[in-house]
Amino acid sequence: MASEEPKAKKQKLSKEEKKESPTKKTPAELSPNSLFGMGNPLLDISAVVDKDFLDKYTLKPNDQILAEDKHKALFEEIVKKFKVEYHAGGATQNSIKLAQWMIQEPHNVGTFFGCIGKDKFGEILKQKAEDAHIDAHYYEQDEEPTGTCAACITGDNRSLVANLAAANCYKKDKHLDLEENWKLVEKAKVYYIAGFFLTVSLESILKVAKHASENNKLFCLNLSAPFICQFFKDNLMQVMPYVDVLFGNETEAAAFAKEQDFDTTDIKEIAKKAQALPKVNTKRPRIVVLTQGKDETTMALHDKVQTFPVLKIDPKDIVDTNGAGDAFVGGFLSGLVQEKPLNQCVKAAHYAANVIIRRAGCTFPEKPDFNI
Repeated sequence: MASEEPKAKKQKLSKEEKKESPTKKTPAELSPNSLFGMGNPLLDISAVVDKDFLDKYTLKPNDQILAEDKHKALFEEIVKKFKVEYHAGGATQNSIKLAQWMIQEPHNVGTFFGCIGKDKFGEILKQKAEDAHIDAHYYEQDEEPTGTCAACITGDNRSLVANLAAANCYKKDKHLDLEENWKLVEKAKVYYIAGFFLTVSLESILKVAKHASENNKLFCLNLSAPFICQFFKDNLMQVMPYVDVLFGNETEAAAFAKEQDFDTTDIKEIAKKAQALPKVNTKRPRIVVLTQGKDETTMALHDKVQTFPVLKIDPKDIVDTNGAGDAFVGGFLSGLVQEKPLNQCVKAAHYAANVIIRRAGCTFPEKPDFNI
């Protein structure tokens, strides 16, 4: 396994040698814009709700859906009826921020592209991105307002209802193709896009994915939600041949396996079969990383499957699981962009997720207590 050899080498180095070893990338050697993300920037409206509220809008306790007409009133009602908190959100943006937080220095290692409205919520997102030290370049338009996501929390479950609005208006020709923006894409060596963006701009994803593949860089994708695997299967499978690292949780993995006729519900088998799907850049075998909440994380590479226990946490310390998956990916990406062994990437991922679930929204303390 790729992570074993560097691990053995690492044990032989003294602390001083470790600092000076030219093969070890320290965060200080990272250049800005090394990590690129593109997705749906949303303002999260987060509240602890009751079962009646979920039932009224036919929401499952633990799910992610796109808002339909029947959900329009939900956004007003949640604000009126419950104590809400506003957090800058959107899956990809969360993960890029988390990776930047784990890395700390230099600032702006993470770049983010997405579409917002010219409004108050858009200004909040811009400010929050700046506060998180990521280099956000938004396509701003005034036809649609900035997107929102209602995070309806019951116990340690969260039901997400996304009203994409402006996020749905991202245009390849109006933003990604612009010379100054594409230059930022070219600067990156690791790319991450959540599956949610497959509903917005497949052509933008493919342009970035092909660039990564042709230049032997790392392209990472998240299954993101069962509905992506089910209803956007064609888009997903157009991108899959370019995917170097595939993320997902157990419910997404099950939906993916069913849609792909994998004929198994075993998470290790699903990881193996997803790993073996056709791939354009054969220099890099695909890595599949599947999480299962408090249960172990599964990783498939070549024909080998490994499992990693998550960090233990007392259930009473769990404040909000919204953002745990985004945090996991952010931690993992922070390791990837620093060229760390895969087992270290998983450790960083578990640490980041463990921090996030102790807090409301996808928020974090000033500094991580973790040395990758």
